[in-house]
Amino acid sequence: MNALAGAGSFVSLPALISVGVPPVQANASNTVGLFPGTAASAWAYRDGLGPIGAVKLRPLLLTTIAGGAVGALLLLWTPSKTFEFVLPWLLLIATLTLGFGRQLGEWLRRRWHIRPSAVLLVQWILGIYGGYFGGAVGIMMMAIWGLLDDRDFKSLNAPRTLLVTAANAMAVVIFIAAGAVRWRQTLIMLAAAIVGGYCGALVGRRAPSRVIRAGTLIIAVGITLVFFARAYLKG
Repeated sequence: MNALAGAGSFVSLPALISVGVPPVQANASNTVGLFPGTAASAWAYRDGLGPIGAVKLRPLLLTTIAGGAVGALLLLWTPSKTFEFVLPWLLLIATLTLGFGRQLGEWLRRRWHIRPSAVLLVQWILGIYGGYFGGAVGIMMMAIWGLLDDRDFKSLNAPRTLLVTAANAMAVVIFIAAGAVRWRQTLIMLAAAIVGGYCGALVGRRAPSRVIRAGTLIIAVGITLVFFARAYLKG
């Protein structure tokens, strides 16, 4: 899913929780398990890196790294019970972003422009979200960046991948240092994510994009509904 359309966490995070990993540790382990795939994508996109409108890449990178560290610490300070009730809402936000993020970004771009300083503030907030949970954060970034200029969304893929990786990198370091990673499950996920990412790239060359997007959204909606039922219909 990550190689084809993103949102792989909609499968991997529930899988970790289903085998008994507590929600906070599952989210931390999920971030670590999927990190090599996003880092490899960032390296593959390196030739397309550059400023976003009037904002240079370096301040965006530093802002995102700082936000990712804050988000990771917030996750570690969140009690498991609290995170279990917050998680369905985070999944809902990610699902709505997957479904409507690009359209919303284009609609906003036709009506508003944003100052570079405001972009850095929003980028810091998105970095926090990326370190804390991160579902569909790349699409959120591109929606905001679209308010700076009229560049095609495809040209934003390289900086998007790098900055999502930056937020995740800080989270990975903090989660490992805090001992929040369940390594037995995470190592299995690391290996599977590499194989899945490679196979997904092969499938993506042949499968129609609309079919991929529809399938991803169906899975995302289903998982979100299951987690709402799990959190709010117990007993």
